Amino acid sequence: MLTSTRLRLCFFVSAVVLAIVTACTSDPDLAEEEPVVTTPYQLVLPAGFPQDVKIPASNPLTEEGVALGRMLFYEPKLSRNNTMSCGSCHQQSKAFTDGKALALGVDGMPNTRGAMSLANILWEPTLNWEGAAVGLETQARQPIENPVEMHQRLGEGVSKLQQTESYPPLFHKAFGSRTITEENVLKALAQFERTLISANSRYDKYLRGETQLSSQEIAGKVLFSSHPDPTIPVAGADCMHCHNEGNRLFTSTDYTRGAASSFFNNGLDATLTDQGRFTVTGLESDRGKFRAPTLRNIALTAPYMHDGRFQTLEQVLDHYSDHVAKNSPNLDVNLQTATNKRNATQLSLSAGQKKQVIAFLLTLTDSSFIQDKRFSDPFKP
Repeated sequence: MLTSTRLRLCFFVSAVVLAIVTACTSDPDLAEEEPVVTTPYQLVLPAGFPQDVKIPASNPLTEEGVALGRMLFYEPKLSRNNTMSCGSCHQQSKAFTDGKALALGVDGMPNTRGAMSLANILWEPTLNWEGAAVGLETQARQPIENPVEMHQRLGEGVSKLQQTESYPPLFHKAFGSRTITEENVLKALAQFERTLISANSRYDKYLRGETQLSSQEIAGKVLFSSHPDPTIPVAGADCMHCHNEGNRLFTSTDYTRGAASSFFNNGLDATLTDQGRFTVTGLESDRGKFRAPTLRNIALTAPYMHDGRFQTLEQVLDHYSDHVAKNSPNLDVNLQTATNKRNATQLSLSAGQKKQVIAFLLTLTDSSFIQDKRFSDPFKP
């Protein structure tokens, strides 16, 4: 039997243990690993779009993760001087571009390329103009740490977020821990970006039978999707080879041929100043090749090309019609001999045909996408 002294000692130890356990469970920092239940995000894939989207099993979409990612997308603490966010170069009103030829970083230094649209990035297997990133979780780190962009180590941004009152509980809700990590910052950003779906333009409404296109717009659609042949009276603008309308994305993404099919040299220069895809693969056949961006919301994403050299769609059509550099290394095969006139060396669209193609391109503007509150800056009223 226990002596009275030993019995009192046992009661004392038990009380101490109970007090420690109680303190631990009431301290949020010590209770942070308690299981959390997240809410699956109901991602609606538009009819006619590819349905075989690839979302990493390690980063499923949740309501909590997407909401957190939206905040981080517009969070300036991820930049060196707390003045810039992802949303600075990817503005919703411009279909998540910035209206500049070359993106500008926190120090006012220009990037070597312009900011690409994030519309429908869910379907892109490779990212950036040269395809250096193969997943959104990987890509998100680069602009944060790039000296000519946000110019801050991600770890430093994590430290800033950890010191706030708002972010630790939000990370706990999304990922089950109040301790913020680089991995979870990138996961949250990727989740939000995967929800940026644009599929409600006038052209989409036309396909759904909700509206009609004008004769000028229909003529432009026919030109867009037709291959030029000088032996027949029907002209072609040959746009569909690099901007596939069939999958509704208006990019070169083709899951049947893999990522290599997404990069083209469109004949901008005879002498290359930007080596493009070559910087990733080291293959001579990739010199001067770039990813073909989506044409959705193209009226909102000027200036155009990887270096923003063209200010208007008229200049873009003039290039493809009349000024392709035929001696550019690795020029895409569809641009080498395409023409609508016998014995011509260029595509040779008429002024009227160019206007028709542009009329069709303008039907790809999705006003609801740029006004959707789910994608807007949560820090602004």
